[in-house]
Amino acid sequence: MNRIAALLLAGSLALSACAGPAIAAEEPVNAPAATRTAKETKGLRTAIFAGGCFWGVEGVFSHVKGVKSAVAGFHGGNAASAKYDIIITGVTNHAEAVKITYDPAVVRYDELLRIFFSVVADPTLKNRQGPDVGAHYRSALVPMNKEQAAVARAYLAQLGKAGLWSKPIVTRIEPYKAFYPAEGYHQDFMAKNPRHGYIMRWDAPKVAALKAFYPDHYRAAFLRDAR
Repeated sequence: MNRIAALLLAGSLALSACAGPAIAAEEPVNAPAATRTAKETKGLRTAIFAGGCFWGVEGVFSHVKGVKSAVAGFHGGNAASAKYDIIITGVTNHAEAVKITYDPAVVRYDELLRIFFSVVADPTLKNRQGPDVGAHYRSALVPMNKEQAAVARAYLAQLGKAGLWSKPIVTRIEPYKAFYPAEGYHQDFMAKNPRHGYIMRWDAPKVAALKAFYPDHYRAAFLRDAR
């Protein structure tokens, strides 16, 4: 790539990337361990999490031991409009999301939920996270099997009674429809662009909170997608 093309790409990323007004970032919360733990058999499992801009969701889970893959993409909607420049207009039913593959022998689904609500997403924000506003930035859990669905329901109910937030929890459980991987430049974005302004302000603190809250689950190396 020549210098002019590189500058144009950088400019397009700055304009089209997850961005919004400068506001105070949400503080991480030490969410409780789940009382309903996941009963998962041997073998890899997949799960989908939507929690605002997928750069941070992918970034956090890419630092979790037991996560084998984390792919940024879009859940819901249809294939024709599963393109970033269309989705950010807010006219589709997609959510920015991350599909992870994990080993439940190392990290269970309920532990992933705890990490998600502790350092990734504020469950009281409707159709927004951090500086990003719109239904495509909604927080949602997308269980991929009956056990995940049961654990997700139980954990949301548990959080609702925990009194950690002053506002009601609005995170939804959505049935799986379809998942579309995002464009290549969104994959491993935090690892590729550690000095990006958005990453430094909004997402690097989430990874730092993961390390502080859950040192046993934290992996220092960023797991890059092998697709």
